[in-house]
Amino acid sequence: MSVPNIITFLRIVAVPAAMYMILTGRMEWAFALFVAAGLSDALDGAIARMFRARTVLGGYLDPLADKALIVGVYIALAWVGTIPLWLAMMVVFRDIMIIGGVILLFTLKETLAMQPLYISKVNTVVQIALAAAVLAPPALGLPDIHLYGWELVDVLVYVCTVTTVLSGVLYARRGALLFNRLGGVP
Repeated sequence: MSVPNIITFLRIVAVPAAMYMILTGRMEWAFALFVAAGLSDALDGAIARMFRARTVLGGYLDPLADKALIVGVYIALAWVGTIPLWLAMMVVFRDIMIIGGVILLFTLKETLAMQPLYISKVNTVVQIALAAAVLAPPALGLPDIHLYGWELVDVLVYVCTVTTVLSGVLYARRGALLFNRLGGVP
């Protein structure tokens, strides 16, 4: 295991701890773990680039760690009622669909470059921003943030919904095109 892969693995291990902190109302610890996980994502990527330590395992582990963190935090936030349950379900379903498609292509011996769509990158940023906007106020003792009369969390829920649906549809379309190329879908 390379240093970046160890950092990524530690990020995966932090997911149940962050979930536990949210579920037990310890938002300051949940927020700290969430921020630390985000910083570790940047750190493992920087180390991998600077020291040419990129590995095939890291190429799969890193996005898996990111998905595990978002899914875990969203499930816990929905459980305690700070984000809508339907949004957490939508985020989880989209990620299961993407991971399932990758596994299916892998079993069909199709080489697959792990290239996220641009909208997926936007979606990830919005998902992270929403989780941070929910966790930060209680963790840091801040009031809810408002933009032009709208609560920031409500705006981010709307944007997260749109980007999650759009990226899910575009990934499904990409998957259908790949399966058609393989002759696997009529």
